[in-house]
Amino acid sequence: MPKVGMEPKRRAEVINATLMCISTHGIDGMTLDKVAEYADCSKGVVTYYFKNKDNLIIEAFRSFLAYYGLKIQSQIQHTMTPEAMIEVTLKNILPSFCEDMQGSVNVSDLEGIERMHIPHEAQAKLFLHFFSKAALDPRLQEVVSAGYREDMAGIVKIFDYGNLLGNMKVNDPNSAAYGLLAMVVGLSFFRVANVQPMNGQDNRYICEDYVKKLIGG
Repeated sequence: MPKVGMEPKRRAEVINATLMCISTHGIDGMTLDKVAEYADCSKGVVTYYFKNKDNLIIEAFRSFLAYYGLKIQSQIQHTMTPEAMIEVTLKNILPSFCEDMQGSVNVSDLEGIERMHIPHEAQAKLFLHFFSKAALDPRLQEVVSAGYREDMAGIVKIFDYGNLLGNMKVNDPNSAAYGLLAMVVGLSFFRVANVQPMNGQDNRYICEDYVKKLIGG
């Protein structure tokens, strides 16, 4: 049993280790023994918190999806324009290729949200592993659905704010948010598959163009 007071830190270390393990070995190749090795703890600590591999996968996926919302919320300021808020959102959910982030996986905010980090290569691999698994696993589908509903609600609020200020003309904020998030997901898959735009640009410009069309009608 872990030492008293170490529970949040140990849980975070196990989740981070799980994500790193999955990005390296895939979900099928991830084992509790490997996770324990990555987390520098015993297998007993892993099972103490998460019982089994299935529970660990679900919690790791939930933490992976929540990472993006936490980063966005920490960077959006109330004084920002709606356009700037969308820019922050896109920067986090579909980062620019030129922003080459290295380092280890950390989806815990215990040391501050600014210390949270997922290297771009790991993001792509985790995205692919989790979503391919979710296609056949109803429990993971629920995690995806809950995470994306929350993301869409946040984008809707920005569009509503833009309409209120007159900066945007979004007739149906719910459909616009759905379309933007669906676009991000599709472009993310294209990135993983290395399907580049015909013009050679970073494919995030497609989302940026979509948002520009909402500004000023």
